[in-house]
Amino acid sequence: MEAALVVFVVALALGFDYTNGFHDAANAIATSVSTRALTPRVALVMAAIMNFVGALLGTEVAETIATAIVDLRETSSHTALIVVLCGLVGAIVWNLITWWFGLPSSSTHALIGGLVGAGLAAGQSIYGAEIVDRVVLPMIVSPLVGFLLAFAVMIAVLWMFRRAAPSRVTRRFRIAQTASAAAMALGHGLQDAQKTMGVIFLALLTVGWAEREDGIPLWVKLSAAAAISLGTYSGGWRIMRTLGRRIIELDPARGFVAESVSAMVLYVNAFVLHAPVSTTHTITSAIMGVGATRRLSAVRWGVAGNILTAWVLTIPAAATVAALTTWALHPVLG
Repeated sequence: MEAALVVFVVALALGFDYTNGFHDAANAIATSVSTRALTPRVALVMAAIMNFVGALLGTEVAETIATAIVDLRETSSHTALIVVLCGLVGAIVWNLITWWFGLPSSSTHALIGGLVGAGLAAGQSIYGAEIVDRVVLPMIVSPLVGFLLAFAVMIAVLWMFRRAAPSRVTRRFRIAQTASAAAMALGHGLQDAQKTMGVIFLALLTVGWAEREDGIPLWVKLSAAAAISLGTYSGGWRIMRTLGRRIIELDPARGFVAESVSAMVLYVNAFVLHAPVSTTHTITSAIMGVGATRRLSAVRWGVAGNILTAWVLTIPAAATVAALTTWALHPVLG
C-alpha cells in the first residue's frame, strides 16, 4: 500500500509539473510572441528546451520546498504521503481554475498553499518563520522589485535611444528579445521545476527511499525537467493573451526589458536567496513597470486588478482545497 502511494504521489507531482508548464508557458514567451519577435511555435520549442536546461542548474529551491514548509519528521510515512498528495491536489485544482479563466496566478504559491493546508488539516506543524522569510517576504518584495526595476531600466533605455530611428530600434530589440525570452525560460525552469523536485524528494524522505544528506536523486531532476518542458510545449494560450496583450500593448523594447529584469530577479532568488518566488508575479509586475513609462493610464489596471485578486486568493484557495481533500481522504486511506 505504501509503495503504491509513493508511486501515485510521484505521478501526481509530475502531473502538477506538467500543469505548471502549460499554465506558466506565457511567463517566458508571451511578450516575445505579442511583439512578433518569435512565432508562437518557435517560442514554445525554445521555452521548452530552456526550461529543461534551467531545471538542472540547481536544487536549492527544491530543498526549501522539501524541508522548510511542512514538518513531517515526527509523523507516520502514511500520513506524510497523504499530506503531500492532498497538497498537490490543491495546487493542481487551483492551477486549472486560473488557467480556465486566463488568470496568470502563481503555481509556486498554489503548491505552497496546498502543502500548508494539507499539513494543518492533518494536524502537522508548519515552519511558520521559514515560510515568512522564504515565501511571504519574497512574494511581496519580488513583484515590487520587478515593477520598479523594469520602470527604471525602461526609462534609461528610452533616454539612451532617444535620438535613434524608431524602426531601427524596434528591429534590434526584436532580435534581442530572442535572448531575453531564453533567459526568462531558463529562470522559469530553474525556479518552477525545482518545486516539483522538492515535493517528490519530500515524499521519498518520508518513506526512507532517499536521504537528506545525499541530495535529490538524478532521476527526480530529469523527470521534473521533462514534465515541465512537455507542459510548456503544449502551450498556455489563454494566459498568454492576458500577459501579452490585455495588460498593455507591448513593443519589442519594453518586452526585452520586462523579460531581462524578470530573469535577473529569478536568478537572484534561486542562486542567492534560495527563495521559491513566482515567475508569474515577477513577469507580470515587470510588464506593468515598463508599461507605466508611457503613462499610468496605458496599463489596463482593471485587468491588473483581476490578476492581483487571483494572487491574493492563491494560497488560501489552494490551502482550502487541500484541506478538504485531506479530510475526505484520510478516513478512506486510514
